[in-house]
Amino acid sequence: MARQLALPPNLPPRLISREAAAAYVSLSPNTFDTMVEEGWMPRPRRLGDRRKAWDVRELDSAVDSLPHTGEENGSIPADHGWS
Repeated sequence: MARQLALPPNLPPRLISREAAAAYVSLSPNTFDTMVEEGWMPRPRRLGDRRKAWDVRELDSAVDSLPHTGEENGSIPADHGWS
């Protein structure tokens, strides 16, 4: 989180780590990983050879697409628009 200390307090980061992304959508990191693999959450953005991060706007969109309690759990659309 040291990089984020350079940001002004009123400017939150747009890209966040796996742990922060999981916390952002109220999931454990392992459950978050499963939801990424199943297509319920977006895949990360590549920031280099080994560094990945999640876009908070894509996470917001994924959460908006989750079914509400009592709705039928139909199939997951093949393309959420997260490429």
